[in-house]
Amino acid sequence: MTETAQVIFTPSGKRGQVARGTTVLAAARALGVDLDSVCGGRGICSKCQVSPGYGEFAKHGLSVAEGALSPVNAVEERYDRVRGLAPGRRLGCQARIMADVVLDVPPESQLHRQVIRKSASERVMVMDPATRLYYLEVAEPDMHEPSGDFQRLAEALENQWQISGLQADLGGLRGLQPILRKGAWKVTAAVHRDGTGATRLIGLWPGYREAPLLGLAIDLGSTTIAGHLVALDDGRVLASSGLMNPQIRFGEDLMSRVSYAMMNPGGAAEMTTAVRAALASLAQTLADEAGLPASDIVEAVIVGNPVMHHLLLGLDPVELGQSPFALASGAAQNLAAAEVGLTTIAVAARLYILPLIAGHVGADSAAVALAEAPEARDDLSLIVDVGTNAEILLGNSARVLACSSPTGPAFEGAQISSGQRAAPGAIERLEIDPVSKDPRFKVIGCDLWSSDPGFAEATAATGVTGICGSGIIEAVAEMRMAGLVDASGLIGSAEQTGSRRCKPTGRTHAYLVHDGSADGGPRIFVTQGDIRAIQLAKSALYAGARLLMDEMGVDRVDRVVLAGAFGAHISPKHALVLGMIPDAPLAHITSAGNAAGTGARMALCSVAARRAIEAQVRRITKVETAIEPRFQEHFVAANAIPHATAPFPELAKIVTLPNPSFNAASADPNRRRRR
Repeated sequence: MTETAQVIFTPSGKRGQVARGTTVLAAARALGVDLDSVCGGRGICSKCQVSPGYGEFAKHGLSVAEGALSPVNAVEERYDRVRGLAPGRRLGCQARIMADVVLDVPPESQLHRQVIRKSASERVMVMDPATRLYYLEVAEPDMHEPSGDFQRLAEALENQWQISGLQADLGGLRGLQPILRKGAWKVTAAVHRDGTGATRLIGLWPGYREAPLLGLAIDLGSTTIAGHLVALDDGRVLASSGLMNPQIRFGEDLMSRVSYAMMNPGGAAEMTTAVRAALASLAQTLADEAGLPASDIVEAVIVGNPVMHHLLLGLDPVELGQSPFALASGAAQNLAAAEVGLTTIAVAARLYILPLIAGHVGADSAAVALAEAPEARDDLSLIVDVGTNAEILLGNSARVLACSSPTGPAFEGAQISSGQRAAPGAIERLEIDPVSKDPRFKVIGCDLWSSDPGFAEATAATGVTGICGSGIIEAVAEMRMAGLVDASGLIGSAEQTGSRRCKPTGRTHAYLVHDGSADGGPRIFVTQGDIRAIQLAKSALYAGARLLMDEMGVDRVDRVVLAGAFGAHISPKHALVLGMIPDAPLAHITSAGNAAGTGARMALCSVAARRAIEAQVRRITKVETAIEPRFQEHFVAANAIPHATAPFPELAKIVTLPNPSFNAASADPNRRRRR
């Protein structure tokens, strides 16, 4: 047995070897993991809680046994007895690492809480909600004409509103009698009709209710979950919030989660339980943020990719991990919200899930199609929802194509040496002076550039902690524009680039963005490995888009729309420099914000929108990147920055890229060139 063990922390993805017997808290500090502690490791504050994962983690090449951490000690037992620990949780200051282990740091244990930047874009909603309020005057009970209170309520609805066939589940019936009597037989009923034939009682209030009903629109992403609380009278967004998808601890990308389900009996059920609990918590958070009762939330709409969809519904995702990537069902779903664990909202609340397009193109893409409506335009639109699994639409009024592309989590800061999620202190914007080769940057939570007076004081509370997704994209593109990286993606040496910031790291080099040693912060580099990770991600994205263009028979598109929580923060110029997207005029590259969330809100506010997207999905043609040989050809050519063969004439109008060549032979003058 070796004297060290490998520890991997999620969601940060940071990993390393530590001596066996090291506490989790000490390991976290050594590896720069964001694990909170107020009491200094005395087992008092409980801020350092972690959740160990057990089983096979194929993505990481680890098998984690039950004895990976030391047994629960007296301090943890006392804390659990007095204040309570959630099942499976351990105190990082007490648990010691005894073998290879994967540890999840929950949001409440992270020193710098995640900032989910999936805000709702402003859009006027067409209001046609499935759930509406109806004021009713109900006949009082009569011994001579015996009938149930519910039956007389249903008669009142039919007589006064011409709505027949009212149904109610047990949850709706339980509170019915006291409400009728409190309102002196005058009540306001929330009735759900989604056009599928059923009419359901969702809620009941005594007297006349003036306050609007509430709905939830949720974008269930593989990395982040974003939710919007919406007023169902006019479509106003009353609150927006988000959280990390807790399934990250089972795998950072979709296929690793499918693998976890394949290799661990009950693994799919674990992931289902985790995400349902997160949704219930998010619903309560949104209600609290708006200062409104969660019981007023009577309806929800959820969109997500096929793996998230299946895991939410408790469907086995295994078939999505192997050809032909068959869906259990791709149809839109209408069901009780409680069936997926949304138990913090109205007891009888309903849930609508948009239809899926295909095995790798989900309800989130359908929501983007609903929001952006490419089939309603004559010009050719390329719509890219950038995320861990990019989903791409290309089309116009004649035809719409769709595909998914496995970009991985690098765009969101994972697999990057100094990478992190979008949180206060993370570098999100970066510029490099082409002459001095020195950088300046902005961090989340501060409006100043690092070169501005007062920056150090303004960021004293958060520090400069790492680089998030938008920051690493701008960093790599700026390095290419400044001549620090050549077209192949190789970082030059200090001698080759003329920059003292290019530091040797073994046989490669890294660029020093920020030296935090003076203020106790981390040294932040862009390494050769970081460049390669971004190259792989951007090549997959470009190849997917180009494959759709081949299928459409075009070499150019009229406009490019960057969508998604992350896509909304990408600089179009830097995206072009990297070659993330096909060449297009800069003015024709726009951001749609969280288009999937917008589409979810449209479906929440309008039954007509639901019917429209259900029909539209049947007209979208799916292109499967996994079995298309041209995808690999495009992928290889797209590894160069911006591209090995495509000319990018529109990019050339705004940027002149230098053409250094930092090949291995020139980097090492003592190394003999192969012949």
